[in-house]
Amino acid sequence: MTDCLLIDTDVLIDYLRNRQEAVAYLESATEPLLISVVTIAELYAGVQEGSERTKLDVFITAFEIASLDLAIAIVGGLHRRQYHKSHNVSLADALIAATAEHHQAKFVTLNSKHFPMIKDVIVPYVKA
Repeated sequence: MTDCLLIDTDVLIDYLRNRQEAVAYLESATEPLLISVVTIAELYAGVQEGSERTKLDVFITAFEIASLDLAIAIVGGLHRRQYHKSHNVSLADALIAATAEHHQAKFVTLNSKHFPMIKDVIVPYVKA
């Protein structure tokens, strides 16, 4: 899947918190929006039960969901091994990066430092 945007967890959290830069960026995107199942797990790990959980349940339905498969798992593991010490890349970030590469998606994050394996990271705004 080309010409789509894989959105990282940090941008989605800002959107859910109604940060204007995130809202403006995501709502003006013309490309299909994709999120990794790893990102979904990260979002649910931090959600509070009740209205916040209900809002998240509805929110994720607006995205195409990218599942993990063997190819993504292998590349993610290799990325983690290669970049963990030099860039503090977590397994979750490595799997998200491998998902973006697998889908040939443009990758959108606020933390390009954790994604040295992706050449053209989109940083849509900078937090002060």
